[in-house]
Amino acid sequence: MLEAHLNAPYVFHMFDTLKTFLNELTGNVDDQQFDDTDPRLAAAALLVHTISIDGEIAGEEKVKLQNVLQEKYALTAEETSELIEEASAADKEAVDLYGFTSVLKRKLSEEERLDILAMVWDMVFADGVVHEFEDNLVWRIAELMGISSRDRMILKKRAGKMAG
Repeated sequence: MLEAHLNAPYVFHMFDTLKTFLNELTGNVDDQQFDDTDPRLAAAALLVHTISIDGEIAGEEKVKLQNVLQEKYALTAEETSELIEEASAADKEAVDLYGFTSVLKRKLSEEERLDILAMVWDMVFADGVVHEFEDNLVWRIAELMGISSRDRMILKKRAGKMAG
């Protein structure tokens, strides 16, 4: 009995090593800095989705994304790149927007959600063109986050003035 107890840490270490190996083998590496309930990841995923919805991500959109997230969340350039990488992966795996917007609605105040929607509009205007898909996407995001049409349009006008 004592011998089994002394070997328990070794057995747990073996299982951890095996789990890590299998995760790496399947590409399921669990070293994410931002978890699924982190509002920063949810917001970044919405921004990534926004800049990619028109079928191409322009260079100025990538730069704007990096700058907006780094400034909003006071991250280093490396942390921001990690956030964007994890957000891109989360966006690719997502079936819909609800998973992201529900995190934001649950964890953020109305004012903070308005800030997120303003960031989304900034991404829409980053390439200088508002596509119909982008406009519709912002409408859906706003609805899911409980933001009124009036506030959505005010934020759109503000972002348009700042971009132009």
